[in-house]
Amino acid sequence: MKETLDNLSIGNLQLLQAENGYRYSLDPILLARFVDLKKGSRVVDLGTGCGILPLLLARLSDSPSLIGLELQPELAARAVRNVELNGLSDRVRILRGDIRNIKDILPVGCADLVVSNPPYRQPDSGRISPSDERAAARHELAGGLADFIAAASWLLKNGGNFAVVYLVERLSELMTVMVGAGIEPKRLRMVYPHQGEVAKMVLLEGRKGGHPGLQVEKPLYVYKNSVGGRDYTDEILQMYEEHPA
Repeated sequence: MKETLDNLSIGNLQLLQAENGYRYSLDPILLARFVDLKKGSRVVDLGTGCGILPLLLARLSDSPSLIGLELQPELAARAVRNVELNGLSDRVRILRGDIRNIKDILPVGCADLVVSNPPYRQPDSGRISPSDERAAARHELAGGLADFIAAASWLLKNGGNFAVVYLVERLSELMTVMVGAGIEPKRLRMVYPHQGEVAKMVLLEGRKGGHPGLQVEKPLYVYKNSVGGRDYTDEILQMYEEHPA
């Protein structure tokens, strides 16, 4: 499969991506900037793709251990190469495995923070991409929302956090499944394409064993309300800086 080598200004990361397969979007950048990453946290990313989330979090923190778990062999191999390319092999580790078998892959309570940019669509929802990489990244072909959250609950120590970026239209399901898995929603931010439009995405962080009490943060707008409407807002542009204002 043909690849491209792309530069990401955050931490001056270089990322190999499939030219016509799965390519990362804005979502992992939003999630990396949203998480509350405590000093020395041990992090696991479920469905890491090309490894962008653990690489971003490695650049943005002092975390000594970041693990990316990926099922697809080509993506997992590419993620390993991206870790090596950015000189982060001492802190970032990529594992190939199925989240549904998490108990055979990583020990219980091994993480302070679990993050995920999981597939958003159910298998019977919308058009399935002809590319296997993109199909599995967008549709729940190998584990649904409940599987990702069950894996997060297994990995988290008591008091640890789970952070996810997801579709607003499935927010009630997301919160219900989290609570059922012992992860209490604690912080939420809605993501809007433009001011005056409905929210499309949501950033949500929960705490394992946490007490009820949800904080709703200010709205996040992706694009300015300009002609054409595809210019990023100042807040989004700042997210791409090494140290945003």
